[in-house]
Amino acid sequence: MLGSQCCKNPPTLSSSSGNGSVLELGGFNTYVSGPSTSKLAILLVSDVYGYEAPNLRTIADKVAAAGYYVVVPDFFFGDPYNEEKSLSPWFELHKPDKGFEDAKQVAAALKDKGISAIGAAGFCWGAKVVIDLAKSDDIQAAVLLHPSLVKVDDFKEVKPPVAILAAEIDHFCPPERIKQYEEILLSKPEVDKFVKIYPSVKHGWTVRYNVEDKKAVQRAEEAHRDMLDWLTKHVKYSEKGSGFSSVRGPRSSM
Repeated sequence: MLGSQCCKNPPTLSSSSGNGSVLELGGFNTYVSGPSTSKLAILLVSDVYGYEAPNLRTIADKVAAAGYYVVVPDFFFGDPYNEEKSLSPWFELHKPDKGFEDAKQVAAALKDKGISAIGAAGFCWGAKVVIDLAKSDDIQAAVLLHPSLVKVDDFKEVKPPVAILAAEIDHFCPPERIKQYEEILLSKPEVDKFVKIYPSVKHGWTVRYNVEDKKAVQRAEEAHRDMLDWLTKHVKYSEKGSGFSSVRGPRSSM
């Protein structure tokens, strides 16, 4: 179950926000941004507030500006959480295991479009979806931002490089838990990993920040840069058509 911090600072949702557009992908309404001709895609999986959150779309646009085709699907089918709803019944309808199956559909649709490499980043609820994807061959890199619902044992099965970007002040997933995740990853030398605990920030700081608070924006953007640097390092494509290569991906523009 989700913790109370997972629902703090709700955004004002707006279907018109962002520089991209909404189209159907893999059976889901999806916010897309960036060049549709790119062979490199980034899948962003939202927190409980869904794909219309303006800050999330801003992040998608920034990643897209680095040359990626960025997709943010509506895995809640028009039913994101809001404070008028009771969290437990809502969660029963929108568990991350269903989100994982839905994300696999989106990954398959991207590959059908000719995408050759996919990175995935998940925020809070979305981090559980992404760590489950990381147990498969569907993605080439994973980033978990202030994860919720993620279990220590999840890391025993990961395949691609994994980054964990965590808050120092997180009641649901405190630094002690993050260290447990890190210990499992350190036992897997074949998996590249990056673990960072950001001081003085709270769960949700990367996506539910106040855009009028300059310090909050700066703290969020630090994590966004780290996320993009990780994806850039590991989501790669060979123009010769041989698939994955050692060529460095687009440089970060954040």
